[in-house]
Amino acid sequence: MKRFDQINVIPFIDIMLVMLAIVLTTATFIAQEKIPLELPDAENTHSQKDKDPIKIAIDKDEKFYYRGALIEFETLKEKLSVLKTEDPILLSVDKSVRFERFIEMIDALKTYQLNNLSIAAHHDS
Repeated sequence: MKRFDQINVIPFIDIMLVMLAIVLTTATFIAQEKIPLELPDAENTHSQKDKDPIKIAIDKDEKFYYRGALIEFETLKEKLSVLKTEDPILLSVDKSVRFERFIEMIDALKTYQLNNLSIAAHHDS
C-alpha cells in the first residue's frame, strides 16, 4: 500500500486565481452609482476632495436615498440628527424634482446645522 503524504495544490491555486478575477470584475460594477439621476448643468463647478462625503440623493420620483439606500424622509431626518456638523454631505437631486422638495431637504439639513454641504451638478468639459 502506497503512503499518502503530499497534496497537489496546483489545481486549487488555478481555481483561486479564476475566482479572484471574477470578484475583481464584479467589484467594479458594484462600485458604480446605481441611482439613476439626471443632474442639472452648471458652468462653475469643482470637486470636493475632503473625506468621503455622506451621499444623499433625490431621484426623479422624489424618493430619498441615504448612502445609496432608499429611505423614508422621516427616517432620513433621524439619521441626519446624529451626524456631526462638520461631516461633509453631497446632495444629488434630479433636475425634474420640484423645488419645494429640494427646499424641504435643505431645511432638514439646516435644522441639524449640517452646513458642510456640496450639491452635485453636471459639468460638460
